[in-house]
Amino acid sequence: MRAILNRNLRPDAVAPPATEPVSFHAGLPGYHPTPLRDLSDVAEELGVGTVALKDESRRLGLPAFKILGASWAVERSLRQHPDGHTLLAGSAGNHGRAIAHLAAQRGLRCRIFLPSSASPARREAILGEGAEVVVVDGGFDAAISLAATEAQQEGQIEIADAGTSQAAHWVIDGYSTLFNEVRSQQAFDLVLVPVGVGALAAAAARFAAGTSAKVIGVEPAAAACLTASLAAGTPVSVATPGTTMACLDCGSLSLAAWDSLRNGLHGTITVTDLEVHASMRELAAAGFAIGDCGAASLAALRALVSSPACAALREMVALGRTSRVLLLATEGSTDPAAYNAIVGTEWHEAKREVAQPAQSALVSRSHGGI
Repeated sequence: MRAILNRNLRPDAVAPPATEPVSFHAGLPGYHPTPLRDLSDVAEELGVGTVALKDESRRLGLPAFKILGASWAVERSLRQHPDGHTLLAGSAGNHGRAIAHLAAQRGLRCRIFLPSSASPARREAILGEGAEVVVVDGGFDAAISLAATEAQQEGQIEIADAGTSQAAHWVIDGYSTLFNEVRSQQAFDLVLVPVGVGALAAAAARFAAGTSAKVIGVEPAAAACLTASLAAGTPVSVATPGTTMACLDCGSLSLAAWDSLRNGLHGTITVTDLEVHASMRELAAAGFAIGDCGAASLAALRALVSSPACAALREMVALGRTSRVLLLATEGSTDPAAYNAIVGTEWHEAKREVAQPAQSALVSRSHGGI
């Protein structure tokens, strides 16, 4: 476990949150703000004012928050390229499923590139949306790279949530809706947000920059690219030996997110798989089915309160008896078998109807040089 303070903090340099996606999402069928779950027992135990969980286990028909950024990026991309016929994305799972879901809704073809470590359940979920799945011989960064290469073909549009593309910026903008909901639901002093490529954390920084709220990024100890980048003062890549926090298993940050992360986050905390599994079981006992990535924020809060390694960060964010804490729970049970194996209880997703195109395909592909 590791915690660092951001020595480059400059909230005045953080871009303001986007506003147009808020009205766009409000007009989508099935849109409603996701709930805040009161964790009063946790707040009492840890000696803080309040703890609330932003529950993204049900968002526009999918079990994760990703569709907010994906839907806005798809909308903006198709405005610029109305003749596009195929959506492409590299993904660890949730982003790819969101793109596949949106492609099916719009009658477009879709090809999602997954790292070889992606679980069968995540592959099948994307196939179930009617997309083609390409399993890349490599990790998350290799999947992103191959999607970008294939997007050079006419009529194919890459919807990346990492990198420097315009779509990567639109993904961050799309997450402004989540924080606009938070603003109308409750005020907070501290936000703990899981970090993968950093798009959601960048949106959190933009949300907080105009307020007194402070933001801490949460990363797997085995994939702490933001922690390493803040320490270095510049984006750096790290090796990723593997974590059950599959959608946080990223070795590199999105460069589209970097400025907001560098200027707006107060620090980071890394958590282990075992710590996160304990938080998953704690949340399940409270009645909330939250996956590994979503439970990371609760694990980080426990570390922030009690770990000597977090003492300086704890002081920096002024955590105390009156602190109002927001935990971003970014996903539900996106891999039910793995979830049940960790939590030790049966949990079943509510059934939902999915329009499935006539064909879907799973293929494997090597990516040279990775």
